[in-house]
Amino acid sequence: MSTSLVDGKVVLITGGTSGVGRATALHFARDGAKVVIMARGDSEGEKLLREIKSEGGAACFVRGSVADGSCCKAAVDRAVSEFGRLDIAVNNAGIPHTWNPLADIPEEEFDKVIAVNLRGVFLSMKYEIPAMLKTGGGSIVNVSSVSGLVASPNLGAYTASKHGVNGLTKSAAVEYSAKGIRVNALCLGLIDTEALADWSDELRAEVLAYHPMGRIGKPEEIAEAILFVSASPGANFMTGAIVSVDGGVVAL
Repeated sequence: MSTSLVDGKVVLITGGTSGVGRATALHFARDGAKVVIMARGDSEGEKLLREIKSEGGAACFVRGSVADGSCCKAAVDRAVSEFGRLDIAVNNAGIPHTWNPLADIPEEEFDKVIAVNLRGVFLSMKYEIPAMLKTGGGSIVNVSSVSGLVASPNLGAYTASKHGVNGLTKSAAVEYSAKGIRVNALCLGLIDTEALADWSDELRAEVLAYHPMGRIGKPEEIAEAILFVSASPGANFMTGAIVSVDGGVVAL
C-alpha cells in the first residue's frame, strides 16, 4: 500500500516550470500525483514534462499566463479532461519588479505586477474552486511572500500584490471551508531560484542579512512545505492560515 500523501491526486501548479513551481511539480509527481503544469514557456514546459515522464510520472503541460482568465480556465479544464478531477492547486506564478521608491514605479509596471501576482491568484481560484466543488472539495495553496506581511522598501507593487494574495486566501478560506475546500498561503523568504540570477552580491548580502538562519531557502524545502499544507492529515484543520516559511525573517 502506498504511503504517499498524494498518490493518485490531481494537482495543478501555476508557474510550474522554474524555481519553487518546478521543484513542487517534480516532488508531487515523484510521490504519485498526476500533475498539470501551467506556465508561459513552451520549451521549459516540455523539458520538465519529459523529465517527469522519464521517471514514470504522469503529467501534462498547459501554456498560458495567469493574468489571462481564459488560460486559467484552460488549465483547470485540462486537469479535468486529462485526469478526471482537480484535488490540489498550487498558485505559484508570480513576478518581481525593478527596485524603485513608490513614486518612481512606472504605472505600467505596477499594473503588470498586480495583474500577475494578485489578479492571477484570483483568476486561478475562480476556476479551480468550481472544479473542486464538483468532486467534494480540495486544497489550495497560494504562494505568497514575507512582503505580504511586512513592508518591503522599494518593492511597493510587489508588496501590495502579496498583501492582496493573503487577503484573497483568507476570504476564499472562510467562504468555502464548509464546502470541503481548504485555502492557505505560504509566505516565503529569500529562495534560491532563477529570479536571483541577476542580483548583485551586494543586494543578495543585504537581503540575506534579514534571514536569522543565515542562508537562502531551497525550492525543494518549499515543495515539502506545500506538500504538508496541501495534503497532510496533520493539516486537515488548517485553512485561512498565512504561514511564514522564511528562515525567521518576520520573527525579527
